[in-house]
Amino acid sequence: MASDEGSQGTLFGMADDDGARAEAQPTPAERAAQLNAELAHAAYAYYALDSPEMTDAEFDRRLRELQALESAHPELVTPDSYTQRVGGYVSEQFAPVRHQSRMYSIDDAMNLDELDEWLARTDEALGATPGSPVAYTCELKIDGLGIALTYRDGRLVRAATRGDGTTGEDVTANALTIRDIPRTIAPAGLSRVADGGFGRTIEVRGEVYMPKHSFVRLNEDADAAGRAPFANPRNAAAGSLRQKDAQVTASRDLETFIYAVGDESPLAVRTQRGFLDWLGDCGFSVNPNARRVTSSAAVHQYCADALAHREDLDYDIDGVVVKVDSFEGQALLGATARAPRWSIAFKFPPEEKRTVLREIRVQVGRTGVLTPVAEFDPVLVAGSTIARATLHNIDEVRRRDVRVGDTILVHKAGDVIPEVVGPVTEGDLAAAHEARPLWEMPTHCPSCGSPVVREEGEVAYRCVSIDCPAQAVERLIHWGSRNAMDIDGLGDEIVARMVEQGLLRDVADYYDRLTADALASVATGRTNIEGNDIVVGKVVADKIMAQVADSRDRGLARVLFGIGIRHVGANVAALLARHFGSLEALMAADEETIASIDGIGPKIAASVHGFFAVRENVAVLERLREAGVRLTEEVAEPERAQTLAGLTFVLTGTLEGHTRDEAGAALKALGAKVSGSVSKRTSYVVAGVAAGSKLTKAQALGVPVLDEAALDRILETGEVPEGV
Repeated sequence: MASDEGSQGTLFGMADDDGARAEAQPTPAERAAQLNAELAHAAYAYYALDSPEMTDAEFDRRLRELQALESAHPELVTPDSYTQRVGGYVSEQFAPVRHQSRMYSIDDAMNLDELDEWLARTDEALGATPGSPVAYTCELKIDGLGIALTYRDGRLVRAATRGDGTTGEDVTANALTIRDIPRTIAPAGLSRVADGGFGRTIEVRGEVYMPKHSFVRLNEDADAAGRAPFANPRNAAAGSLRQKDAQVTASRDLETFIYAVGDESPLAVRTQRGFLDWLGDCGFSVNPNARRVTSSAAVHQYCADALAHREDLDYDIDGVVVKVDSFEGQALLGATARAPRWSIAFKFPPEEKRTVLREIRVQVGRTGVLTPVAEFDPVLVAGSTIARATLHNIDEVRRRDVRVGDTILVHKAGDVIPEVVGPVTEGDLAAAHEARPLWEMPTHCPSCGSPVVREEGEVAYRCVSIDCPAQAVERLIHWGSRNAMDIDGLGDEIVARMVEQGLLRDVADYYDRLTADALASVATGRTNIEGNDIVVGKVVADKIMAQVADSRDRGLARVLFGIGIRHVGANVAALLARHFGSLEALMAADEETIASIDGIGPKIAASVHGFFAVRENVAVLERLREAGVRLTEEVAEPERAQTLAGLTFVLTGTLEGHTRDEAGAALKALGAKVSGSVSKRTSYVVAGVAAGSKLTKAQALGVPVLDEAALDRILETGEVPEGV
């Protein structure tokens, strides 16, 4: 086990939408709403889809901007604000589990200055003196998925993900396949329980992770089977634990580190260091590199050692967690709405590696945008090998000042997204860099040779030729993407090969030209050990074609997004589909009618109307219709009378006939406000099965409580029943 800072030795094994025009500056309320929406979307991608779309640094930057806005404008703070949330997501594919106490996020310190500010603030709050310093426990920040394990009378009865901090997902069956999670607590651990009893239940918490060597093997297997690889070990661990089939989880090599308790009252220990020892006695896996320290200098040294040795570990870490060691001190400091005040996470900068920039190639996207991409000598970064990274646009190329032939620094932003940091200009490298010419955007499309244009006020260069083959490939790839027709297995390389072989020209070809036999013979871009091309094969081809067939019924909104109309994202496509209900009605509408829809506007209307004015586009849509692709959507219901205006509802517990999101949306459609917390201003609390603290608080405050039957009557009639 790790020792106090006074011990000899050191850490680790010894002692203890490009192209958008500038808009008017938003108001604080508008900017807060925008930040909340961006943070919620990024959190959904990270926690629910295990597919991050925003780097950690960018997420933290936006969260801090929102916190600063709310500090300057307290009226912007609402229960739904991301600053009041723990983060996370609860999937409906698992049964919900309410945690014994809230599982918080941890605030970040992005540099040593911020860490020192927190240490000084904490020392002052706890009355530290030179003779009586505050003790801290430093632990490695494991990059995995949070888990809570509940034991009753010493036996494991439930495992749950962190979820939204209050409610998690029941993954007990999957957790039972993880070898280092104890089924029962060892007798040696029970001997350290207060008063010889066990308090009947205890919830311990930690992280599920995938070792690096297992991650490499998993991605090798995925590559051999033609599946998309995981971006990093954290995503692999999250995806493996949250499987419907426990046998899939069992086939993955997952491990845990346990480090926290949901309720410390049953324990005879009163410090974090003592608690880690207790966990080890019980048989839990505890990270051996935790250390108790009593000075900021020792905290700094721990962080420096952890950063220096992170590559020596067989698991990913992305920082150091510093905790007040005393449970009494933790209780005195308490917590904010989303994080404890007694703990902070010092985040490591992204791992950077040197390599040589060999070329800057230009990719042509489905809307004709030209994007420069850096291609460099392959280098291992954050668990996987990278050899290319987007440079976004010519302005970014100039800002980073990278030139072909430069020695450059690369990293993975958020340990996920490959990124070029800039050139290395040390010694002779500086002179060599200056001698190289600046890279210029081509004047003609590298795919079709047509002139490219840069519209006034835009950063993007575009190819405006509708016959550009590169745009055809990107449009075909986009058609099969998750938010479009959601056809799994249509990788970029496979689609490009089908275009090369003449199997695909436009999206209608998926339905009226492509066959399983033709797809089975397409080369994947990989070779076997003999050097021969690996083809898609009959099994995979049949699966893809089955998904193509299923996609016929995705509906008009998916079609409008998938067809690639400029300025029409998934949300705009849904607005158009719900408003018009059919492709015929939308095509018959003029620009003014389209622009009058709330959330559309003249720029989008002109783009949509112009798209349908092109004969070739209409011909493709007609072929989709003939192939049986559904080009209709349910028309949005007329807005109901706002009969519940002025009333505030809180939903708690599990509803049998609705999800809480559905019920909340229905109440809002009638003019009600739906809040996440109960107060004296709450009009009604709707309590479903297993309602918890919100129901208790409502009863204490005298707030009327409705059951689901009453909720159904309100949604049906638009009125609160008499006598309630």
